[in-house]
Amino acid sequence: MAIETDSDLEAVWARFKTAENQQDRDELIVYYAPLVKYVASRIAAGLPQTVDQADLISYGMFGLIDAITKFDPERGFKFETYAVSRIKGAILDELRSIDWVPRSVRSKAKAVERAMAKLEAKLHRPPTDTEIADELDLTSDQLNGVYKQIGSLGMVALDEMLSVGGTETLTFGDTLADRRDGPGMTYERSESRQLLARAINTMTEREKIVLTLYYYENMTLAEIGKVLGVTESRVCQIHTKAVFGLRSRLEQAEREPA
Repeated sequence: MAIETDSDLEAVWARFKTAENQQDRDELIVYYAPLVKYVASRIAAGLPQTVDQADLISYGMFGLIDAITKFDPERGFKFETYAVSRIKGAILDELRSIDWVPRSVRSKAKAVERAMAKLEAKLHRPPTDTEIADELDLTSDQLNGVYKQIGSLGMVALDEMLSVGGTETLTFGDTLADRRDGPGMTYERSESRQLLARAINTMTEREKIVLTLYYYENMTLAEIGKVLGVTESRVCQIHTKAVFGLRSRLEQAEREPA
């Protein structure tokens, strides 16, 4: 029987968590399957067109199944929030395993990160595009080309950039409810958010707008371009620089002595 009401959903969850019946699990998978398509479409927006969205959906289904199996309704937070994190993780893990980004692009991304970190330490402020281009011995057009190439790395980097002590990862897209951690973990999460807030405050106004519209308002790069009056390609460049800049500043903050 298909799930049609909240009562039906609660009943299926209750039966599944009691007996782990295959039919109940299948009903939950069908009911929550649109979540996988939503997450896959968001990730696909930042990937090369050669990556098939259908493949991303198939990877994400494994994350959904894992989320349904491990979710505990008694923990007090919504399944959708928990599942989105699992689905996204499953997709990104599979993309990493098949190494969809050429080695040369990863090398360029590392070079940009190093240049940003070096210039910020020297200038005590976020470097401009011109300064980054000079550091890399590139023209402005060449740097923009590099941003476009490594733009597909942005979402993966964003998911990794807030690892604190190797125990917690925060992203703009994932805001999980309180998981009743002890005071130590609560403090680490609070400190991570403070680091993120300080890093965002150092960004340009346009970078802040792009990240806010993309990660909080769920707008596409093309839609953001219309809001800002620039091309989708330019938005991609701004997004890429913002993500790599944040990552550099957060990693630098974690290395600083307390």
